[in-house]
Amino acid sequence: MTTPIVVAVLVAALLHAAWNAIAHAITDRLLGFALIGLGGMFATLPLLFVVGMPPPEAWPLLLASLGTHLLYLTLLMLSYRTGDFGQVYPLARGTAPWVVALIGVLLLGESLPPQELVGVLVISAGLMILVFAGGLPQRHHVPALLAAFATGLAIASYTVVDAYGVRLTQDPLGYITWIMMLQGPVFFLVALGTRRKNLVEQLRPIWKVGLFGGAVSAGAYGLVLWAQLSGAVAGIAALRETSIVFAALIGLVFFKERVGPVRIVASTVVVAGVLLLTL
Repeated sequence: MTTPIVVAVLVAALLHAAWNAIAHAITDRLLGFALIGLGGMFATLPLLFVVGMPPPEAWPLLLASLGTHLLYLTLLMLSYRTGDFGQVYPLARGTAPWVVALIGVLLLGESLPPQELVGVLVISAGLMILVFAGGLPQRHHVPALLAAFATGLAIASYTVVDAYGVRLTQDPLGYITWIMMLQGPVFFLVALGTRRKNLVEQLRPIWKVGLFGGAVSAGAYGLVLWAQLSGAVAGIAALRETSIVFAALIGLVFFKERVGPVRIVASTVVVAGVLLLTL
């Protein structure tokens, strides 16, 4: 975890928080994700003239990445529909780092130094604390929390698949371009099939911000893929989830959301975990 990698992943975390804030602000979830997908595709489209076709051995991983990303986005939409953003999002993001660490050690043969392992677990714990920022979950919260936990498993899955894929190709620019090309139009096609004549009218007030959010999301994940060339998948996955701290700051500044003592404690714990990863 060299300084350039840490800086790149923290910038990616900030960009990730920004596009999630945009997605959260678009109340029509399907159209929001449709526009974000198209935005990522349009932003990377010119790169096709630079990167060309991926090598044959990359296609199984790109298709696996497509499947896990679509599963993640579908579960995320389900989580948002059944639960509160402030509760389900931290659970989803907090689940992923320790699952990635476990998979990295068991399946990818990564060694995780004790200090990095503690850093990963501390960051996950800080994010989990945010689940309780609004009080203890009640029985009616269970479906949303289960959906959020499943979302976290999907995040871990695409993180590991893409880490392996970008190491195989040694081309993060080409890899992110083809991920965006494959997944970009999917939710728009779903919206086109379900909204039909009303689609243009529904897109008119939100298309600019949605496409911008997609371009930001492509930049954020491209930085993460570049960082994953270093091999520190678990640490990078945990560091990326500091986006939830940036999201809290965005909520405070732009949405006038209350921070509260629980969020302050959780953010402090996350920062402590980041320091453990970078020292």
